[in-house]
Amino acid sequence: MTVEKPAAGVRTFGGLNILKHLASLGAHPAAVAYSMTTLGAGMMNSIFSFYYVKLFLNKYKISEGAFHQSQVVYMVWNAVNDPLFGYLQDNSRVPCCSQRRLSILYGAPFYALAFLLAWFPWREYAPGDWMSGVHLMVALCAFDGMLTFVLLAQCALFAEISGHHQSRLRLIKYNQVASLIGSSSVLFCGLLSQNMDDFPSFQGFTVLVAVLACGCMIYTGLHSESRFDTKGSAPGSNYQGSSQSTLSFSLVTSMTLQILTNRDFQLFVLMNFFQVFMVAFCNNFTMIFAEHLIPPNVLPSLAKSFMYGAGFICPQLVVLSSQSLLHGLGYYKIILLTFYVEAGMAAVMLVLGPHHYYILAFFLTANMVLVQAAFSLFNLPLADIIDSDLQRHKRSSPLSSMVFGTNALFTKPAQSLAPMLVVSILNQFGYENLKDAGRDANTSDLEALHTTMFYLVCVVPMCVAALQVFAWKPFSIRNSHTVDTMYIEG
Repeated sequence: MTVEKPAAGVRTFGGLNILKHLASLGAHPAAVAYSMTTLGAGMMNSIFSFYYVKLFLNKYKISEGAFHQSQVVYMVWNAVNDPLFGYLQDNSRVPCCSQRRLSILYGAPFYALAFLLAWFPWREYAPGDWMSGVHLMVALCAFDGMLTFVLLAQCALFAEISGHHQSRLRLIKYNQVASLIGSSSVLFCGLLSQNMDDFPSFQGFTVLVAVLACGCMIYTGLHSESRFDTKGSAPGSNYQGSSQSTLSFSLVTSMTLQILTNRDFQLFVLMNFFQVFMVAFCNNFTMIFAEHLIPPNVLPSLAKSFMYGAGFICPQLVVLSSQSLLHGLGYYKIILLTFYVEAGMAAVMLVLGPHHYYILAFFLTANMVLVQAAFSLFNLPLADIIDSDLQRHKRSSPLSSMVFGTNALFTKPAQSLAPMLVVSILNQFGYENLKDAGRDANTSDLEALHTTMFYLVCVVPMCVAALQVFAWKPFSIRNSHTVDTMYIEG
């Protein structure tokens, strides 16, 4: 998500070239093309999710009311646009919507432009300026709208490139390599901009990231294919939406209800809601918590930059190194295990207390790594749910985008609930006034704020992981890693 002075720029361009030339070295072309969108999106999404809350709270000095209003609008839009785009991409007869690669190809430039909206203030903001609230609302909605349009098409490609479990594991592997390269942008961005203290350098870096990311996604748009693209245009095809100009409202409602009444889908959505909450919690507040809870004489800014970078880079390394476990145990047991580990680590940290700074730094990083690593596997159960729906209802082609979109309808609100809840709690203990006070702050007030932050760091992961265990344990699709293929590829 970051491009940089010569060194960082060379690394990011090098990562791009590595992926583009893998096919010529014997790699799978479909997996390479698919992963290029992950590379581009990873560069942008990591920077956006990690920095936007701190930017608007600390630099643009948005008021709590405007922050919450923007998050509420974003929450509604975030939930609605996924099933809307899912229906459009599964049922439209317009090629740029119905063909996955064309959705990525034409959406990429707008996605990159939307990414840049947040980093350039519309005017010099005074504390509590209403314009900063409008700016946040527009930036969030525009970025999420284009992210959804492009990545929903990519998620559908995941289920439609192949029905073989081994092929999907290969996609996961390539995806994690791309995500590893892309997420390193947070590290280089932090080093170049001194964790956003050098704002002009930060802005320049985001422009470079946007250009590189757009190029990566265009590569996917030019070289990737879905098995069902040709079926949708074939004469006499029964592809969803091609047999009639428009689907009736009753048919759309029927298909949606079929998805919603799938027990495994219900369990997955409940578990995924909490996972999305934790991803937002970690991405938005790890830097804020670390700056307040770990003194600079213990971990200087440079060390914290590497810590933040590790939180985005290591999840991909964890997933890549666990390929044999995925083959042997399957994603169900691995995901369940991560919930137990998260809850256990949080309980130990709570017992140890806030003054073991190095252990706290490790815990913040490790928790972020586990949350992101588990989240990286979630396309596997969703793809199995799509296969199950395809077989159960004897469809001619899968409702990939509708399943991903319906899942997002219920889980995406957690992206807004996390920052709203945490900011409200922190401001109850004076964060709005104390965040810039530094040494001039009242000691007792600052201690109360830091105690609150520490309890949030420990109690939130512990409670959420416990809820996820109860939601995930009844999930019934557990053995897809032992089945060669879920359905016959045509």
